[in-house]
Amino acid sequence: MPHIVAKSFDNFQTPAERNGYLFEWFAKPLVNAKEEIVGVRYDEHPFLLTIKPKEDAFVIKGDKITRLSPAVLMKMALKSFCELAHCDILHDNLSTIKPSHAQKAQEFLKTIDFFIDSFPKEREVWIEIGFGSGRHLLYQASQHPDILFVGIEIHKPSIEQLLKQIALKKLTNIYVIDYDARLFLEFVPSNIVGKIFVHFPVPWDKKPHRRVFSKAFIAEAKRVLKVDGVLELRTDSSNYFQYAFDLLMDEPKIKLEVTKNIEPPINSKYEDRWVRLGKDIYDIRMINIEYSAQPKLSCDFEFEVELPDRTKLMQLDFQPKLFDDFFVHFEKLYEIVEDGYLLRLSFGSFDRPEHKYLLIKNGTITYYPKKPVLSRANAKAHAKIAEMLRG
Repeated sequence: MPHIVAKSFDNFQTPAERNGYLFEWFAKPLVNAKEEIVGVRYDEHPFLLTIKPKEDAFVIKGDKITRLSPAVLMKMALKSFCELAHCDILHDNLSTIKPSHAQKAQEFLKTIDFFIDSFPKEREVWIEIGFGSGRHLLYQASQHPDILFVGIEIHKPSIEQLLKQIALKKLTNIYVIDYDARLFLEFVPSNIVGKIFVHFPVPWDKKPHRRVFSKAFIAEAKRVLKVDGVLELRTDSSNYFQYAFDLLMDEPKIKLEVTKNIEPPINSKYEDRWVRLGKDIYDIRMINIEYSAQPKLSCDFEFEVELPDRTKLMQLDFQPKLFDDFFVHFEKLYEIVEDGYLLRLSFGSFDRPEHKYLLIKNGTITYYPKKPVLSRANAKAHAKIAEMLRG
């Protein structure tokens, strides 16, 4: 990550502008924090810089929750800040940050906001969860150019490699997202998906709660699949196979196909390995037989509460609060020099928590840098946050 180590810096008067970056305010640590925070805006994108004391110096870098991308923009933000603050720079890593020369189809890497705001509905969608090397996903996309594929993966090197392959093969029908698949389906419209592939998921034998398959996941898969759409699990783990099979058989009405050691149209990298080792390969295909209504969920993530003062904020419980299917954790509190507060918190789903700040300033409470994703867990957490601020 871009950073600067400075022996000293000046707290200049805000707001101040330099090189297109507007430095709006400084915030001092109050609770559970040691670093100072700087609120910045670039081209209508708000983000934060942190200034953390370390021995006889200060480490200045971008806040990871609000991080500005690409790295070159953060590099310029740090340089602009140090120009205004007259930083006595000891060293930095800014000169080592260069754009990659490898060709990548970066425009096909999407955020969850893209799918929430404008989920593509003009053609049938197929989803692959945990695409790994991308061999199966690339094959299917090349064989079915009229289908839109969504590849979900949290392993960033796999994502980078797939984007390079998409560019090399000149494919235009794959979107890629770094997100938890167990939550992604919640944002997919009903009855739009033709196939969902879950090939060789991590078995998580010692932590079964981390498995992709669960009763909730199966329910969401049935909702988003078209009638006759297919949820396909392929695994070398007999434990995972039996676990998934038992879950599916608990459904009140189900149509399944079960096979073993059937050669697929293309092998994944993992399958090649397991076949060489003589392991059995299991397949379960759930064929959807029901039409599903579109779920309704609304939450504006606004706060209609009296603004808490300094005393009330200092008295908040900064321990995690756990509920049945969500949590709320007030983590750190800062005081903005120009009269206001910044409250760092995490909340929502245990599997994919939201990390945000609450900006308490100018008579309002708002999420910073932007509102949370509209999910069931986040809507419940928001109501609880408002209740806790209300006292």
